[in-house]
Amino acid sequence: MATAIRVRTRSEVRSARRPRSHRCWGHLLAAPLWPMHGVNLGTLLRTCDAVGACLVVPRLPWIDEALARGNTLRRPACVHRIGDPLRWLAAERAAGARILGVELADEAVRLADLPAARRRTVMVLGHESTGIPPEALDLLDGAVEIPMIGTGMSLNVAVAGSLVLYKLAGLL
Repeated sequence: MATAIRVRTRSEVRSARRPRSHRCWGHLLAAPLWPMHGVNLGTLLRTCDAVGACLVVPRLPWIDEALARGNTLRRPACVHRIGDPLRWLAAERAAGARILGVELADEAVRLADLPAARRRTVMVLGHESTGIPPEALDLLDGAVEIPMIGTGMSLNVAVAGSLVLYKLAGLL
């Protein structure tokens, strides 16, 4: 006879988690630098909190509202706001960060084969329709592809980013 599955209570889950929001650890950064749909940013922010990552977003007038709309966290999360995405990526790369794009590319590593991040890693997400702009591709150290067998061309930014973040964080 199989053992019954016991679901943990909210109190048990709370006691096993961090008591407050993480500060910026600077190890893993999710960078949706060319966002299309605002609601996905708040959802991605929740994943960043779950894996101990920071979110990097461009300074656009609608970003703060978008983050608030999809975010259900009760405490502030680590969000970095940047100006020019290309300049920021170049500076991160020059400082020694690994820049990894989520993109369909011949050289891409399959998600299942992606190792956990061992140094500061920036995961770049492009526009949901057009991907990472060509001028940014030269700033990448590598690319990761999420295999798909359906007819869609891509996943939304929150789903794609979440999958890759969990793998980079070593939680999958």
